[in-house]
Parts: sequence; structure tokens; C-alpha cells
Amino acid sequence: MDKLTLENLDYYKLKEIVKGYCVSGLGKRLIDKIEPIYNLKVVKQRLKETTEGRNLLNSSYHLPLEGIFNITPLIDKIEKGIILEPEELYSISNFLRGSRKVKNFIKDKEGYAETLCQYGNNITELPYIEEEINISIKGSKVDSNASKELKKIRRHIEICEGRIKEKLEKFIKNSANKEYLQDSFISQRNGKYTIPIKSSYKNHVNGIIIETSQNGKTVFIEPASVSKHTAELAILKAEEAVEEYRILATLTDMIYEKLKEMKMNIEVIAEYDMIWAKAKYSNAISGIEPKINIHGYTKVVQGKYPLISNAVPLDFEIGENYRTLIITGPNAGGKTVVLKNVGLLTLAVQSGFHIPAKEGTEIALFENIFVDIGDNQSVENALSTFSSHVSNLARIIKNSTKSTLLLFDEIGSGTEPNEGAALAIAILEELYLKGCITVATTHYGEIKDFSMNHPDFENAAMEFEKD
Repeated sequence: MDKLTLENLDYYKLKEIVKGYCVSGLGKRLIDKIEPIYNLKVVKQRLKETTEGRNLLNSSYHLPLEGIFNITPLIDKIEKGIILEPEELYSISNFLRGSRKVKNFIKDKEGYAETLCQYGNNITELPYIEEEINISIKGSKVDSNASKELKKIRRHIEICEGRIKEKLEKFIKNSANKEYLQDSFISQRNGKYTIPIKSSYKNHVNGIIIETSQNGKTVFIEPASVSKHTAELAILKAEEAVEEYRILATLTDMIYEKLKEMKMNIEVIAEYDMIWAKAKYSNAISGIEPKINIHGYTKVVQGKYPLISNAVPLDFEIGENYRTLIITGPNAGGKTVVLKNVGLLTLAVQSGFHIPAKEGTEIALFENIFVDIGDNQSVENALSTFSSHVSNLARIIKNSTKSTLLLFDEIGSGTEPNEGAALAIAILEELYLKGCITVATTHYGEIKDFSMNHPDFENAAMEFEKD
């Protein structure tokens, strides 16, 4: 689909609105990838998914996606052989729990969402990995219950730290040391247990200076009496780190063995997040799933422009008794909005989005949509308003086929009226012969007269409400 068309019809703005209903980055990433497609079967499938999601919402069901995050970067890490950190493993556990909840939720909802139920069959439950992570990880730490060895090491660490504190407290309480102390507390500096000593007495205390205060008045000393226990503690801490690493490596390896299943789970959850966002958007706009076809017939019943709040509904039809529609009416009468509305509703449907319209609406799918809306003059390329229109129209004519929707605003404007009208009529006739569906706005009487006398053209008018 023509990128300029997507920009001019505010398609990317519409996607941002739908994306706002996603729960995770997984769904947002899929919506970023969505593009309008010209494939009846695929569009029907996309619309059906949205309708099924809407059916669940209408029945007060809510897909339990809360707490699910995009774990793709973590899977990438595992594939590179990197051992996951505790908080990363915790995220994996949350994702597995969320996947399991979604699978359990959707499995008995065939009556509301047959297709979405089938998707749930592709989710693999991995309760043993989830359970193992939950036993081994608490918050952002490896839990002592992760292994007997870790529990034993940590118990010895506790005992060792208790002995160090006991000796340091004894040092503080000793009246002989009172004049040396800056404060009567034990503090940890650089992983060592220390006592704050006045710097003037630093040579009176047998031990190692670990740190000096910023003002230089205090030195933090590890007394010699605890050095043996400190050395023992350092060995125990090293043993603890090795055991923690072994546990993290084991858990990471368990996930690695199920990477294929994990990736499939991510894909399915991403699909669910995207579909649920589309369903919530549909609910917000009171959207419908329109009929669709590929033979150029479009009928919009009370269709509203998705990006205008309190928009005036549009009734519009083309493609059955006429293939070109010429719209006239006063300035500020809504002609341009009609073009943008028809274009954006078509793009929305070809993306699988519901549209704000009434039942009876039918939308044609197009391989390409081209627009010529607004003033595209370019100082850099020495193009006047008229030149830019002609340049754009030439590109459009060249690339148009019978499966093309064309939206022209004030066709032939920007030059002397008779010449502009003559050029516009020639262009409209050429595009008609190519089999395109064309909607154009104009002020030129000559174009209206030509349309009135053409068997496959039709005139329409906007009514200006003075109120």
C-alpha cells in the first residue's frame, strides 16, 4: 500500500489509538507490523478474530493478560548462552503463569470465540519450570530453599557474621576503647564489618583501615580480632556465589530445553494481546464487522470518521450503479472529511479493525488506494501547488489498476478554471477506462455537467447546516 496514502489518511494515528489498548509490548509490536492487505480470506480471518474478542467483551469476559511482559529479549539472551539473573527468571515465571491462565481461560469459550479457542491449543504449559523458578527465586534473589548446599552455606555465613558482630560489639563495649570511638555502631564498608575510629587514634587500634570519611575525621577499621572470621566469611561468600550461579544456570538450561515451546507461547500471547486490543477499540467506538468484497462495491451506513469525536455520520455508496462519484458543496461543508473517512474506513477494515458504522455497511478491499489531498507544493523541488498536484496525479495514473480506490480533493484546482476542469475531466475519464473506483470533490460546473451526462458517473452534494 502506498505510504503517502497511509500518512495522508492518518492510518498511523489510528494504529497508535488501537495500540494504546495493548497490555504488553508483544501486542504493540504486532500492531506496528500490521498493514492493510488485499486478501479476502485473510481480512475475513482478521475481522473474525476481532469479532470473537468483542463477543467475549460483550459477555463480560476479560482475557487475563495482566502481568505479562515481552520476554523476547530474555529468550535472545538464553540463545546467546547468557545465564539469566534472578529477576529475569522471575519474569519468565510470570510469563509462564500468565500463558497458563490464558490457556485455561479460553479453552471453554468455543461458543463465543471458536478461532481464539483454537489458538489456545498452541500454548504449552510448563508448570515444572514455573514451579522450580518460584521455589528457587524470591523477588530479585536466589532463595535459600533453592538447594540444600545453598541453605547450608548461608547458615554458616550467618554463624560467621554473628561471631564477627559479637567480637565487634565486645570491642565497642570495652571501656578501654571508648576514647578511640567516633560512634558506637558497627558499619559495613566495602563488604567488611568495621568500627568508626577517630582518625587521631587510628594507630592505637590494631586492624586494617577499610575506608576514610570524606572530612577525614573518621576511619573505618576492621579490628585484627575479627580478621580470621572475615577471611572465613569471604570463602563462604565465594562458595555462595558459585552455588547461586549453578542454580541460575540450571534454571536457564531448563528454559533452553523448551525454547521452541516458549517461542510459540510468545507468538500466541502476542496475537491474543493484539486481538484483545482490537476488540477493546471496537467496543470503545461501538464498531461493527462489515461485509467485505473485492469487486469495488462500498456502502457506508452512518459511518463516522474514527479520528473525530462526535463526528457527523456519513451515508455513502459507490461501485454498483456508478464507479466515479463527484462531490460538490460549500467550503467547510465536509467534502474532504468524506474522502478521508471512506479511505480510512477501508484501510481499517483491510487491517482487521472494526469500524464505527451501522449494520448494512459493506466495504470493498483494494490492492491500492491513492489520494491527492491538500497542498503539496515544494520550494525545494520548485513545485507550485498546481505542479505538485499534476506530478502526483501522473504518478497515480501510472500505478492505478482496476483494483484501485482513488480519492481526489478539488481535482484540477490551482490553475485557470477552464483548463483545470478540462484536465480533470480527461484524468477522470482515463481512470474510469482503467476500471478504478474514484471519488473526487470539485467546485467546477464543467465537471458536474460531465458527470451528469456520463452513464457510469454520479453527482453527490454536501448540505451545509447553518446551525
